Amino acid sequence: MEANQQGLQDPRYKYPKPPFKGQSQPWPGLAGKMDPKPDHGETSYKGSGRLLGRKALITGGDSGMGRAAAIAYAREGADVAINYLPAEEADAREVIAMINAEGRKAIAIPGDITDESFCQRLVDEAVKGLGGLDILVCNAALQQTQPSILDITTEQFDRTMKTNIYAPFWIIKAALPHLPPGSAIIGTTSEQAEDPSEDLYDYAQTKAATTNYVRSLAKQLAGKGIRVNGVAPGPIWTPLQVSGGATQEKLKEFGGKTPLGRPGQPAELASIYVQLAANDAGYATGQVYGAAGGSGKP
Repeated sequence: MEANQQGLQDPRYKYPKPPFKGQSQPWPGLAGKMDPKPDHGETSYKGSGRLLGRKALITGGDSGMGRAAAIAYAREGADVAINYLPAEEADAREVIAMINAEGRKAIAIPGDITDESFCQRLVDEAVKGLGGLDILVCNAALQQTQPSILDITTEQFDRTMKTNIYAPFWIIKAALPHLPPGSAIIGTTSEQAEDPSEDLYDYAQTKAATTNYVRSLAKQLAGKGIRVNGVAPGPIWTPLQVSGGATQEKLKEFGGKTPLGRPGQPAELASIYVQLAANDAGYATGQVYGAAGGSGKP
């Protein structure tokens, strides 16, 4: 009883468990239209000044892990620029308002990161708007379930690669000249990198590549004093799932096969993004931090 009074929470029952209602949205989907709505830490995340004065750019900052990171970063004292697709404006406006509510600078930069010239402009606008850059979170991703390789069009394969692999390549290249020693680059990978699902042939490949570039780039940039790490989620309740990332059958039981018996919420990864960006994690580089409810690797 005393332990519960101190705030302990049983992780099995902290958030909704399957079965979930069947639901579908056109890609890229909006968090605000999901049922139940995801928790990004809007009311729960409490900051302690760990990122005071830092300047962060987050792709996919409107929803999912990107939104959770943006809220947490602002509450830890950072100014934040977020990128998102124009169709995600409704979600993005909420994030911008929450960053501003913390008294931090918020920069909204909508646009399609599958375009190289936009990626360069994105970094330029973030650097100009924030007055510099020292945290880069490459989080935006495309995931579309297909039962067979025969069902994946060249157009889908190309867009998945452009979104998940080309875009971080272009954005990191553009950002690197602006990143001082002590900066942090964080990639969002996935348990799919190590244990790919049969219906995520193209997406899973990109996450294996993400894990690889995190480890390669960490070695390359260590000499510049720039750390590079990754976050590897398991099944997380985000618009990615309801906008084509999972079949309706899988969606209804989403996360139910994990040892904790439920999907994770973006809020449960926020502290990982904070830790990997913070100065007190100075010896962590080339690492991939997992959060998969008891399954997945690492």
